[in-house]
Amino acid sequence: MTYTRLLGAALSAGLALTLSPAQGAGPNKLMLVSETTATGFAFPESVAYDRAAKVLYVSEFGSELKPTQKDGKGRIAKVGLDGKVIEAQFLPGAGGEPLNKPKGLWVSGNRLWVTDIDVVWVFDLKTKKGRKVELPGIQFANDPTVQGGTLYVSDNRGDALYSVRPADFLNAKKPPVAKVVLSGKDVNPNGVYPAKNGALLMVGFKSDKEPRGIYALSPKGKLTTLAKDLGRLDGVYELGDGTLLVTDWNSGVLAQWSAKGGMQTLASGFKGPADFCVVPKRKGMTVVVPDLVKSELRFVQLGH
Repeated sequence: MTYTRLLGAALSAGLALTLSPAQGAGPNKLMLVSETTATGFAFPESVAYDRAAKVLYVSEFGSELKPTQKDGKGRIAKVGLDGKVIEAQFLPGAGGEPLNKPKGLWVSGNRLWVTDIDVVWVFDLKTKKGRKVELPGIQFANDPTVQGGTLYVSDNRGDALYSVRPADFLNAKKPPVAKVVLSGKDVNPNGVYPAKNGALLMVGFKSDKEPRGIYALSPKGKLTTLAKDLGRLDGVYELGDGTLLVTDWNSGVLAQWSAKGGMQTLASGFKGPADFCVVPKRKGMTVVVPDLVKSELRFVQLGH
């Protein structure tokens, strides 16, 4: 693996680094501090942060940029916070059933959820034991998230959101129940994230470049549009003050969004900014953004 240090020379030399506010900085005044790029991946679609182990898991198509191809060449890599690969094929484990084009990832405790075209998996991170559930009628299983004991899976091509109960079905004695909880609302949900107020956040992505926005689904099933026509949004993450981080394929950026400040660019130059994760720091945070098209990870350091 090779690394491109965009600002590394200045930092390693101990030179003063002037922080410039991100374009149109919002209420939390996030600023771009530095960026590091890690290459050598094979079409990475999602990155998840394991807080307990302090490692990253990266889903990779492994062969071609054909997201619906069932070729059995997909994999999940285990990666350090410095971008170095610890285990190129952490999953599937030895003797495990192949993955095809794994996409969204979600980590909670010692469980890892993975979507793969028309199924969703749950794995034990210690034993690598896995179990999958088919999602009948789903066109493009994209992003998973767990909220209140329920697993949610987005389907941007089918304009639908699925729920699976129980979320942790790895050792469940009864088959988990999968059903559609939202469809046909012109949301085209891609990234999903559990909001602090109990709602489920969703960002929209439509393949024909028609812009979609940011939405919230209440626990009672009420859909609210927070912002319209922003772009082809992939990942979403809620900060402590309610500001959202999102990635947008139309503009090729990582951005922050708030109702007051709108969309404000933090980092640009992506070709396929997909489902990212946030690694909290004592001061600021690192946002790890997979560029699906460039086959690389960008480690974006943000501060206040």
